[in-house]
Amino acid sequence: MTDMEEKFPRALWVRLIIYIAVGHVFAAFIYLLFELGAKQ
Repeated sequence: MTDMEEKFPRALWVRLIIYIAVGHVFAAFIYLLFELGAKQ
């Protein structure tokens, strides 16, 4: 497990998780806009 930690620093994992979370929220927001736009 120490080899993995040496290859990937903790800051990189935190940044990766944040990017994934923000990306999903952004994608969900765009999907919601298209869904609301299609109903009207």
